[in-house]
Amino acid sequence: MTALALRLRRSRHLPVVAAAACTLGLLLVGSLYSRNFLSADYLLLQLQIASFLGLIATGAMLVILLGGIDLSVPWLVTVGGVMSAAAAGWWGSAGEWLAMPFGILCGGLFGVVNGIGVAYLRVPSMIFTLGINAVAQGLIVVQTGGFAPQDRATPAMHLLATGRSLLGIPNPLLVWIVVGGCTLFLLHRTTLGRAIYGVGNSERAAYLSGVDTRRVTLLCFAIAGACSAAAGVLLTGYSTKAYQAMGDAYQLPAIAAVVLGGTHILGGRGSYVGTVVGVILITLLQSILSVMQIPEMGRQVIYGAVIIAMLLMYGRGRRHSQ
Repeated sequence: MTALALRLRRSRHLPVVAAAACTLGLLLVGSLYSRNFLSADYLLLQLQIASFLGLIATGAMLVILLGGIDLSVPWLVTVGGVMSAAAAGWWGSAGEWLAMPFGILCGGLFGVVNGIGVAYLRVPSMIFTLGINAVAQGLIVVQTGGFAPQDRATPAMHLLATGRSLLGIPNPLLVWIVVGGCTLFLLHRTTLGRAIYGVGNSERAAYLSGVDTRRVTLLCFAIAGACSAAAGVLLTGYSTKAYQAMGDAYQLPAIAAVVLGGTHILGGRGSYVGTVVGVILITLLQSILSVMQIPEMGRQVIYGAVIIAMLLMYGRGRRHSQ
């Protein structure tokens, strides 16, 4: 067992294995509260719910691999949802198919602005993305007049968010699988993926090696913005209407899922498989906390404690290695 632990530690898979073990533990704990917790229907429902968080965590992971943080997630999710529903109202029958790409495009544009601020203006990502979050909030308030959005999701959005078109698998899960497959290919089979890890380990060394570090940062923030907006589109289809602050509940869980999956919060190390495990772990934890009737404030405390603990552990590891 000791040799196995050392081998896992050297291969950097230990956090993923630990997160997977915690996930199995949560499944066992949940089964004690309800016999239906391990049923196929309930697990598919949890995976459907996890898909929304999974899309957001995908973008969050790319930014964290760079050594940054994206705090514009809450209102970029709202931008995707509100603007997709608004486009459906603006363009009539054409909006049926243009609404979803338009909402994702809006989120991607905000992500590009984030990337420009961080990569070219050299503003710390935490500060700049927090400012963009406030800007997005203000623009949505202007768009809606400060009232609840009146536009509704299109039938296509509702089908994509709630339907089961292939082998009984929820459509949002299929979307997450496609996005996850593309992310795995990006990180492990492309020059951009290697550059992302390089920038996260040492931006200066990556730059001296010929990597266009600014462009890499810009692309990662653009993808993160598009992923957040895509989650907003799915959430709008799931609830049939967009609403303000619909992304507020996803900021801390997305970061917690990424770091629980073993991605170094200071950048340069992590696997997407670990992020997937972290997303499932957080979703199951949310489900159990709901069954136990833990208030939302208590859940946020738990997520924050997880992030602080992982930051302390990874931060010490980075300092000792330098």
